[in-house]
Amino acid sequence: MAEEENKASEQVDAAEEVQPEGVTDEAGQADEPSTPDVGADDSAQPDDLEQQLEAVKQELAEAKDQALRTAAEAQNIRRRAEIDAENARKFAIERFAKDLLPVVDNLERALESVDTADESMKAVLEGVQLTHRSFADMLERHNLKVINPEGEPFDPQLHEAMSMVEAPGAEPNSVIQVVQKGYTLNDRLLRAAMVVVSK
Repeated sequence: MAEEENKASEQVDAAEEVQPEGVTDEAGQADEPSTPDVGADDSAQPDDLEQQLEAVKQELAEAKDQALRTAAEAQNIRRRAEIDAENARKFAIERFAKDLLPVVDNLERALESVDTADESMKAVLEGVQLTHRSFADMLERHNLKVINPEGEPFDPQLHEAMSMVEAPGAEPNSVIQVVQKGYTLNDRLLRAAMVVVSK
């Protein structure tokens, strides 16, 4: 008899522990199955993602543009530095060359003034000629070129007109006399030629 009562109480306990969904509990409230909470934010979420994506794309485009500008600026700076270094190398002797030009001018004047008929001046003339030739070779080795425009049209970028004279046999605006030769250093004007121009 006691055994039957124990079995019955165990069955009642098991029935109380397991309750199917939707069955009322002791308070008389039915259990509702849990459903995902679908709120109003879910409909706006794709729009927010698209806006964020557009913002990220715009930031990426700006970053790329900035990187390209920075690279171009660095390349320009490097190119300018290379040009400056090349110019410094090419024109480093500019001041020294300018100081040498009067010496060459004086040697040329000495050659013009020497009396070639005087035998006693022959050795002096040869010495001055050799000195002048060595100077001319040295200038040429360092890319200094002579501007001697006699008979050529007047060029204001290379020539400096000392005066204009009537010259019936010459073309108008042409160089009829070179007072002082000009020079260029690596194709840059070092000294303009001083000339007399025909009217």
